[in-house]
Amino acid sequence: RMINLAELTPYILCSICKGYFIDATTITECLHTFCKSCIVRHFYYSNRCPKCNIVVHQTQPLYNIRLDRQLQDIVYKLVVNLEEREKKQMHDFYKERGLEVPKPAVPQPVPVSRGRPRKVMGSVFRIPPELDISILLEFIGCIVFKSHIYSLQPLEKKFVRVSGEATIGHVEKFLRRKMDLDPTCQVDIICGDHLLEHKQTLREIRQAIGESAVQDGLLVLHYGLAVSSL
Repeated sequence: RMINLAELTPYILCSICKGYFIDATTITECLHTFCKSCIVRHFYYSNRCPKCNIVVHQTQPLYNIRLDRQLQDIVYKLVVNLEEREKKQMHDFYKERGLEVPKPAVPQPVPVSRGRPRKVMGSVFRIPPELDISILLEFIGCIVFKSHIYSLQPLEKKFVRVSGEATIGHVEKFLRRKMDLDPTCQVDIICGDHLLEHKQTLREIRQAIGESAVQDGLLVLHYGLAVSSL
């Protein structure tokens, strides 16, 4: 019998953007599927599945997601012209910005061998090896002097993975940009009982302070703000 697309729609919609799956990507821990761009963006701010709230990974949830090409092929077959529209939008996006349009990935042939078949791993979102330090940014408070009125937006993204060569100065710039801090605001960054200096690298700090600075594989940095009126 003919099946109406409306009957299948709930199974091929991304619960984040409410649109049809584009680059369908599945969380291996709970098997919930989303658009690739939607779930990657979500994991910038949370390590939980947006549908069932399970912890996907304590620090790197992107390790536990896989592209679901079979499901994406089904979506493209069910929804007329969806694939063509998506390709055109991507082509226009890159052309408007003067960028080279990325070429589609060509599947590599699996070598045939005798005996026990090899397990073929799917696509994995890999973290570049140069990003070798994971840090946890914990807010410890804000001191306001005199009658200065200051609107502080809390930092949503606490987990950051960066190069060990990054300095405390880089971390401060990150905090200022993400929290939209006033130039008059003083930012103090602390690791354990040590007030850190701008030129210290994260790798130097981890080596100097040792395991007391590390929690579950994360370098824990605390930051405090001091705001005063001019």
